[in-house]
Amino acid sequence: MRFFMRIITGSARGCNLKTPRGMATRPTSDRVKESLFSILGSEVLGKKVLDIFAGTGGLGLEALSRGAESACFIDAATADIITFNARHTRLSDKAEIIRGDVFAGMGRLERNGQRFDLVFCDPPYHKGLWERAITWLDDSKLLQDKALIVVEQGGDENELPELSHMRLLRNQKYGRTTQINFFEYSSAEDIHAGQEE
Repeated sequence: MRFFMRIITGSARGCNLKTPRGMATRPTSDRVKESLFSILGSEVLGKKVLDIFAGTGGLGLEALSRGAESACFIDAATADIITFNARHTRLSDKAEIIRGDVFAGMGRLERNGQRFDLVFCDPPYHKGLWERAITWLDDSKLLQDKALIVVEQGGDENELPELSHMRLLRNQKYGRTTQINFFEYSSAEDIHAGQEE
């Protein structure tokens, strides 16, 4: 199956995105993406974005189209597709693309002193990757204070890992297959993740 994705709004509105063949990469649907960015609203403007397990690059590119300052994309398999999409949407001047393991890539960014305001984390479902990623971020120096972390996960992946610096702001469900958690990071030592109804 071949997915057909597009930029929904902003400077690159309507641009189609190239997507990988097969089911190994599962791009975020336009319906979910539109809802996600409606929730974020103006929180995207001027932000430094990190898009991990980036796939097509659709989330980071949508953020750039809506006014984010820059976006860094990390994916082991789809760097060429992200590069094509960034050029096609005329957003490549604001994009940094890292080909390789997500955790190695984040470690390199951290060592280089880079900091991000908004993170998109959309790994394959049911592999423990989103839990590992937010635990890594929670204990890193990669995030600015009050950074937002947006995690897409399977509809039945409900157990949150123990976190010291993130709290759950919102959970949004999309049918039985998909949900998105919105976390806020705090540099304070005694912040604990909690759920809000």
